[in-house]
Amino acid sequence: MEKAETARHLESLYSEALEQYLAGGGESALRGAYEAGRLALAKDLGVLDMAALHHSALAKVVLGAHGQDEMQAKLSAASQFFAESLSPYEMAYRGYRDAVAALHHLNETLEQEVKRIAHAVHDEAGQFFVAVHLALAEVARELPPALRGKIKEVTHLLRQVEEQLRGLSHELRPTVLDDLGLVPAVRFLADGVSKRCSLPIYVESTLECRLLPAVETALYRIIQEALNNVTKHARAGNVRIQLDEDARGICCSIRDNGVGFHARALLSGKGQKGLGLIGIQERLSAIGGTLQITSELGQGTLLLVTVPMENSSANSSSVGR
Repeated sequence: MEKAETARHLESLYSEALEQYLAGGGESALRGAYEAGRLALAKDLGVLDMAALHHSALAKVVLGAHGQDEMQAKLSAASQFFAESLSPYEMAYRGYRDAVAALHHLNETLEQEVKRIAHAVHDEAGQFFVAVHLALAEVARELPPALRGKIKEVTHLLRQVEEQLRGLSHELRPTVLDDLGLVPAVRFLADGVSKRCSLPIYVESTLECRLLPAVETALYRIIQEALNNVTKHARAGNVRIQLDEDARGICCSIRDNGVGFHARALLSGKGQKGLGLIGIQERLSAIGGTLQITSELGQGTLLLVTVPMENSSANSSSVGR
């Protein structure tokens, strides 16, 4: 009902401003076109809605025209009026485009920082552990046999910490993602999560080419976040990850057989904005991708990510399967 009332109000506003403009109303009437477009945009009406609005108002104008010349003049002026009514949409699109560019730059900056931290954790911390092991070995040689067992216990604990840090550095930014590409990196990630959580994770792919680094990074992070959600919330028995290329572009699906949730409520804003969906959608916006979620209570969850081929720019370098 509210949308219908809004449409009627806009139709009246638009028709009145158009008639004033065609009658020589000038800039003041033209501002009415902008105001109608601004109000329509605020009420979530699309460009097609504005076109229908314009068509309805124009039909009344054309009926009142006298002669071919007057009709052509009114049609030409009406087209300028319609273009002005769409200027709020153009401004909104430019703002969206600038926001996407800024988001893309932010993601790249964050990834560079993550890469730096991962390098520090893996290499610099690794050198520190080597020095500690050497120092402990030297101390152990000077201790009586009864105390050497204590040093061995400390050494064992240090190796556990070292292993955990190494795993953390790989999860932060796996070198395999840069060196071999998305599919081997996803297999490496899935293997680590599977072992850590005792959760069978199956990865299948038909991809044969490397993608743009930004696309590979985004898809890797999305899969990483999806697996994080599964291990925290889904109580699933298994997860299946599929990476393919088809007419739509690059398709990535993550399916689990867990408890599921009310996807419609979540996406409509009625549910909790959790599950890392905001981060996933932001990463997809930066590469022009889309996200589709299918889930119901007790029926598991399916995340379907699609990236248009023109945004992924696959090349001829092969990837490991």
